[in-house]
Amino acid sequence: MDKILTAIFTPAFLFSVIRVSTPLILGSMAALICNRGGMLHIAFEGIMLSAAFFGMLISALTQNVLLGIIGAILGGLLISMMLGYFNLVLNSDKTLTGIALNTFASAGTIFALYLLVQDKGTSNSLPSLTVPNIAIPIIKDIPILGEIISGHNLLTYIAFITVFLTYIIIFRTPLGLRIRTVGENPNAAASVGINVLKVRFITLAISAVIASLAGAYMSMGYLSWFSRDMIAGRGFMSIAAQNLGAALPLPSLLASLAFGAVTALANVLQTLNMPSEIIQAMPYVATLIGLGVFGYVGKVSNRKRSKAVLGSAKMREGGNA
Repeated sequence: MDKILTAIFTPAFLFSVIRVSTPLILGSMAALICNRGGMLHIAFEGIMLSAAFFGMLISALTQNVLLGIIGAILGGLLISMMLGYFNLVLNSDKTLTGIALNTFASAGTIFALYLLVQDKGTSNSLPSLTVPNIAIPIIKDIPILGEIISGHNLLTYIAFITVFLTYIIIFRTPLGLRIRTVGENPNAAASVGINVLKVRFITLAISAVIASLAGAYMSMGYLSWFSRDMIAGRGFMSIAAQNLGAALPLPSLLASLAFGAVTALANVLQTLNMPSEIIQAMPYVATLIGLGVFGYVGKVSNRKRSKAVLGSAKMREGGNA
């Protein structure tokens, strides 16, 4: 126990928390935008995986990091627009479509990887590039704080900026108002001249760009190569984080950091010869516990609200009598 506490209360551990939380932060912001637009779906796993693959591939072919990130975004947009076409145009079942696209991304990237390098596991033989780490001037020289905040991947800092941008887009712009209106009542939105289909496609596109950055980070930041199914449930954890955050940017950020802390703790325990099965299950168990707590709190809140409404109704009936 002393070894665990010693490992946790260090700048290196907090640095690790931020590092492993990056894809969750980006993913939760993407899920938040979709939720606000009434387009919450479960294909984020496929979007991130596709983005990770295309980011690795384009950076390897062009030897350009920026083009690699653009390739990742295009790869994520491909899955997102397929989802939009099936759901919004063909009216397919959202859950089944999401599962199908996640499976398609998983199998498709493995197949493409085998065609490229005759390996179904990793892309180590491809000379892919990574997004650089950034040392923040002045802050990097501050004891402890500099060790925690400075030296992260550029996409990590972009993830935190995205939290602020998501708030601005959703709550401070006309487009955000349209997205929220369509998400809350599409019929009312259509009645005042809002093109619901167009707004939902825009919502999916914005969300896909943010989620694609999470995928790019996985193969061009967290790791320097692509490996099969490397997203490993982070898409679902991102959805859970924004649910715990009640579709609000700051609480969703905090939930993502909490999940990241559990993952970082699992990495620490791995060095202490803990059973690997327990370590691998920890992030997912934490997700289930978080969703359970969220569901219970929501149930209690709804029950209190129903009692309050019922009590008001009885008072009005008594007054009328």
